[in-house]
Order: sequence, then C-alpha cells, then structure tokens
Amino acid sequence: MRTEVITVRTGSRPVVRDITQEAARFASEAAGDGDGLLNVFVPHATAGVAVIETGAGSDDDLLRALDDLLPADDRWQHRHGSPGHGRDHVMPGFVAPYATLPVLGGRIALGTWQSICLVDPNGDNSTRQVRFSFVRG
Repeated sequence: MRTEVITVRTGSRPVVRDITQEAARFASEAAGDGDGLLNVFVPHATAGVAVIETGAGSDDDLLRALDDLLPADDRWQHRHGSPGHGRDHVMPGFVAPYATLPVLGGRIALGTWQSICLVDPNGDNSTRQVRFSFVRG
C-alpha cells in the first residue's frame, strides 16, 4: 500500500473543499497506468469526505442541509469549543470521514460531475489532514 498525507487549509467557517486534483495526482503517481483502490480518509472527529458535484451550488446546499439537520445550537451534550460545536462531532455520522474509489488505468473512476470533497463544518480548526492510500489491484 502506498500512502500520503496532505494538509488542507479550511479557514474559520464551514466549508466544502474540492480535493479532487490532489487525489488524482496521488492516484496517478501511485498507480502508474494500473488499477486499484484509492481510499481518502480525514483523521478528524469533526470532518468528512463527500463525493458530490461542486461549482453548481451543491457544495453550499450540502452545508445548508447539514445546518438544517444538525443546527449549531446548545442542544448538544458535547459542549467544548465554539457554541454549537457538538454538532460538528455528530456530522461524521452523516458524512463519513472516508471514501473508497476505484482507480482504472491510473485515473480515479469518477462520474462526469463528481468531485472528492473535504467537508469541514468546524471553524475552530483552520487546517485539516487528509490521508490518501492506494492499494494496487
């Protein structure tokens, strides 16, 4: 297995950050022209990985849906951090902290409009680590 960790700056507000290019570079280097599986994992209790369309508003829609589903208020038992931070710890139950994708001929087999995104609702942390791992087929 080949693995690499990148650092992604997410800032101080909720964000959906497209990391497809970084993942594609890693997959191409790791696979050459071969096949295998790419795993994308964020080792954080308050972030996730989503495969969604970006640039047409879906990324903002995802953040809005998470706000509707998991309001940032004082209902959460987990109370350290900024107000409502407990919801950030629940979010990975809905947007998993990983995704596994096929790599064919050295390219991630994404659909036309799919992108690999880091979902980070937690403004308390401005940087995140993302681990790419490739297993040859």
